[in-house]
Amino acid sequence: MKHTWRWFGPVDKVTVRDAAQAGAEGIVSALHHIATGSVWPVDEIRKRHEEIKAGGLYWDVVESVPVSEEIKTQTGDWKDHVANWQETLRRLSTTGIRTVCYNFMPVLDWTRTDLRWETRHGAKAMRFDLTDFAAFDIHILKRPDAKNDYPEWLIDDAAKRFADMPDTKITALGKNIGAGLPGSADGYTLEQLLEKLRTYQGIDRTRLQSNLIDFLSQVVPVAEEVGINICAHGDDPPWPLLGLPRILSTEDDYAHMLKQVDSRANGVTLCTGSLGARADNDLPFIAKRFADRIHFVHLRNVTRDTDTVPCSFFEDEHLEGGTDMVAVIAALLAEEKKRKQEGREDHRIAMRPDHGQEILDDLTRGAQPGYPAIGRLKGLAELRGIERTLLHSQYGRV
Repeated sequence: MKHTWRWFGPVDKVTVRDAAQAGAEGIVSALHHIATGSVWPVDEIRKRHEEIKAGGLYWDVVESVPVSEEIKTQTGDWKDHVANWQETLRRLSTTGIRTVCYNFMPVLDWTRTDLRWETRHGAKAMRFDLTDFAAFDIHILKRPDAKNDYPEWLIDDAAKRFADMPDTKITALGKNIGAGLPGSADGYTLEQLLEKLRTYQGIDRTRLQSNLIDFLSQVVPVAEEVGINICAHGDDPPWPLLGLPRILSTEDDYAHMLKQVDSRANGVTLCTGSLGARADNDLPFIAKRFADRIHFVHLRNVTRDTDTVPCSFFEDEHLEGGTDMVAVIAALLAEEKKRKQEGREDHRIAMRPDHGQEILDDLTRGAQPGYPAIGRLKGLAELRGIERTLLHSQYGRV
């Protein structure tokens, strides 16, 4: 695999040189300062390439070219936004980019209730607490009919949790859940979030799936034309939130998407942490089933409080948690071997250690939540160790 590292640009407190010292071979980045729905300017794309080269690495994967809410709901200027997405692919291809990640999550990107939850040994990790989330939805956001989405026991637990919740926790929950995309300064106030939710009235799971397929039907031919693989990141967490539908949460969801737009350029970002929050997602099997359409991999592990869906969970160390990371990596290496034998130029699959716990000096560095230097260095080292061991067992010293 090609070992990559997410970098949020010059504002990132973890530098490209830090990434190189951690063992990364390439960088995953995006132009977070460009408005969603707009075409990425060529000079800005080239500037980001140069910023990364100055640190000693190259820009390998774009994560992400955001898909606007207008595209997801097919409202407003959505057709112009699709055209701009297509043009951005063309411009990225001229600078050597061959992999573009995106997601189709409505309104919220990855969602956590606590960005710095303390683990048993004092590290800080991100956590999704189902009771906290229900308390936010019902009692803080006060979404109309929110109680209809929760069982009675959870409604009762959420009421008790909220009754004892200090003002600082209430503020933190709103900030954490209403945060924008990673790397973006945008976020939602409670009023803005409610307004965004109203734009999805009348859009159910089937409609959102249809809108995704419409989008892919228009952008995949351009991706094929310019030699880019686009790859969909799954829902995080993989179940409906705030009454919004989710459409990339399970193996069947991905199978539907890949069948409807059957092109190698239409692929998967395999995020073991996102899909792994559901006990019914068999990650090693999913990696094998969709192997030839996996273009990018996020390796991360979570520990669930229960095996119900939905559930509470936290982001554990990369080799802990519910996902058999050795089996997933073995499946990916088998696919790389197959691609190499077929003569595919994309036989090396880009992988990055997704998120990481804040440990040691991370605790005072103040990096982007989920993206500390040392926690990710540790994760990457462990994942590389698994890869090297599996390769050694097949080929001897590599």
